[in-house]
Amino acid sequence: MGTLYFTRHGQTVWNVENKICGATDIALTELGHQQAIALGRQLAAERLPIDEILYSPLIRAAETARHISEETGIPRRMEPRLMEQNFGRYESTPRDGQEFRIAKAHFVDHYDGGETMMQLCQRIYNLLDEIRTSDRTYLLVAHNGISRAVQSYFYDMTNEEFASFGIRNCEVRTYTW
Repeated sequence: MGTLYFTRHGQTVWNVENKICGATDIALTELGHQQAIALGRQLAAERLPIDEILYSPLIRAAETARHISEETGIPRRMEPRLMEQNFGRYESTPRDGQEFRIAKAHFVDHYDGGETMMQLCQRIYNLLDEIRTSDRTYLLVAHNGISRAVQSYFYDMTNEEFASFGIRNCEVRTYTW
């Protein structure tokens, strides 16, 4: 039985401002850097058997992965499929906006130029299918939207549960195959 670890990047300015980051490349705040360093130290102390860190190409995840790698010595590699969902017209709008809350339940909507929830899940499921056949243990460093897809890969979820699911910055989730 294999194990997969997942974490969300550290805090960004748009997280503080309650804005949807999506595919917009938003940097970590100073607290976000501190969160990532602290997570790296925690993982080093726990000595989890992680072989490699795979991370999203967006700077907030890349910097989080860099800090974790520096603290743990675990090698890291950018994985483009871990990029956050492009939410189209909703990027930079309030995360808790009524219109966006309703839109997240429309799994085939491109949000005027974005990526559908179904497209997001396809690329994440494809990645997870590949990882599952590996004999390596990975830590994925990505985004809240990606956490929904990962959670739904391992657990049945209603549409409402999927749309409302999320994890905190630098929270670690453990999944077993």
